[in-house]
Amino acid sequence: MNTNPIIIFGANGFGKAALEIFQSNGVVVYGFLDDDEKLHGTEINEITVLGNTEDHGFLKLIGKKCDAFVAETERSVRKKYFKMLKEKRKVMPANAIHSHTVVSSNAYFSYGIFANAGAVVGSFAKVGQGCVLQSNAVVDYEATLGEFVHLGAGSVVHAGATVEDNVFIGAGVTIAGPLTVGKGARVGAGSVVVEPVKAGATVFGNPAKSI
Repeated sequence: MNTNPIIIFGANGFGKAALEIFQSNGVVVYGFLDDDEKLHGTEINEITVLGNTEDHGFLKLIGKKCDAFVAETERSVRKKYFKMLKEKRKVMPANAIHSHTVVSSNAYFSYGIFANAGAVVGSFAKVGQGCVLQSNAVVDYEATLGEFVHLGAGSVVHAGATVEDNVFIGAGVTIAGPLTVGKGARVGAGSVVVEPVKAGATVFGNPAKSI
C-alpha cells in the first residue's frame, strides 16, 4: 500500500469504496476525477470531485505530487486509464488494499489492484494488474489471477488454480484447483467450477456448465 496522496479516477460506488480503503490506511486522497460534469464541485466524505479525467491541471500532478487509483467498473475504461497513466504520466496506478485484507508476504501483487475488506491472498499466489478482489474473496496459495480479473464477494480460487486475463467471476463462486479458467470467461454467481473453462465461455451452476 502506497503512502503518497491519491487522485481517484471515478466518483461512483467503486470510487467511494476506494476512498474508504485509502482513508482506513491513513492515506490522503487529494480528490476525484470523473467525466460526469454534474458531479464536479461536489464532495464525497469531504473529498471534492475536482474535474474530468482529461483535466491536465490535475493530471500533471500524478507522478510528481501524488499517485492515482483507477476506480472504474467497466474493464475497457479501466484499461484506457491504465494505458494513459503509463504512457503520459510514466506511472502505474496505485493499489487500494483494505486494512482488513490479509496478503501473504510471499504473494506477488502487480499494480492498480483493489482488495476490499476480508480478502485473503495466500502464500506464493499471484495477482495481476487491474484485478478486483471484492469483500472476503480468497486467492489461495499458489493460485494465479491474470490481468483485470474480477473476483466477486466471497468467491474462492483454490490452491494451484489459474484464472487468465479479463475473467469475470461472480459472488460466492468456488474455483477448484488445480484447473484453468480461460481468458475472457465469465462465471455466474454461486457456481462451483470443477473442470477447466474454455476462453470466452460463460458457465453457471453446481457443477458449472457452459450456457
